Amino acid sequence: MRSDYRELDRKKKYLVTGAAGFIGFHLSKRLLKEGCSVIGLDNLNDYYDVNLKKARLGILEKEDNFKFVYVNLQDKEAIHKVFKENKIDIVVNLAAQAGVRYSLINPYSYIESNIMGFMNILEACRHNKVEHLVYASSSSIYGSNKKMPFSTSDSVDHPVSLYAATKKSDELMAHTYSHLYGLPTTGLRFFTVYGPWGRPDMALFLFTKAILNDEPIKVFNYGNMERDFTYIDDIIEGVVRVISNPPKPNPDYDRINSDPSTSFAPYKVYNIGNNNPVPLMKFIETLEKHLGKEAKKEYLPLQAGDVPKTYADVDDLIRDVGFKPNTSIDEGIGKFVSWYREYYEA
Repeated sequence: MRSDYRELDRKKKYLVTGAAGFIGFHLSKRLLKEGCSVIGLDNLNDYYDVNLKKARLGILEKEDNFKFVYVNLQDKEAIHKVFKENKIDIVVNLAAQAGVRYSLINPYSYIESNIMGFMNILEACRHNKVEHLVYASSSSIYGSNKKMPFSTSDSVDHPVSLYAATKKSDELMAHTYSHLYGLPTTGLRFFTVYGPWGRPDMALFLFTKAILNDEPIKVFNYGNMERDFTYIDDIIEGVVRVISNPPKPNPDYDRINSDPSTSFAPYKVYNIGNNNPVPLMKFIETLEKHLGKEAKKEYLPLQAGDVPKTYADVDDLIRDVGFKPNTSIDEGIGKFVSWYREYYEA
């Protein structure tokens, strides 16, 4: 762990965008549990079940230190008003148009939210002297890279989906603001996040619902897939540790043999993944075990924009903040199934 590593500062005020979303909800809950003041921002869009988002929000709104603001990231004036009216110290931008497959259907929503929305966050951080901007990137950014495990030092210049391209763009935009305005920024490349209160468009949610309803599950690439499935609590632990440790300019940055994960500016990118890719068929078998029911399977080819395997190198996360995700797929799926049965009375 770095000698200058710091613990979470409870005196700071935290803005979490996408607070009614899967990761935003869990992060807000953790920060509130730690005694922090949280402003949660969300537009409650209908990309998936709004009632699930409202249920998450209902839990957060029971806390005295939580304030909800209904705002769209693309609304520049509204975003600047939020920053102006609240002395925000740390920003964690988790609001985004998510999903690789949906980007094939509705590409403009990704530009509006992930590019224009992120631009508004950057500008607001710049003009309000925010101490640290942490933002969600994605493992999708590695595209069709073959070198395993995926390292933040690898080139990621060949995205295979518009979603990935917008996340790569966010990292480039963040670097520009780190360089020009000294804004410390940290990008977090999340690897296939799952767990209670998860997104209904993700495989675990879709599979669970289908199996319980005696419907076939869609198994892409004929089952020849591996994912670095990462449990939500591990993701949140990684985010919390990074939050209070803003990057500093790297004095040893090599401009000839450059490492894209660090910079001469206060800029850093980390992977947060389980560092243990799981075959899709093992993932399905584990889910079947916890549901006590076998899945009907429809085998399909690899979808456009998708990749066969993801695998996170987390060495720099371990080095800098002393954390490595470690929740097993068996434990994580078990907790999700318990939550799903209770929430949906299944």
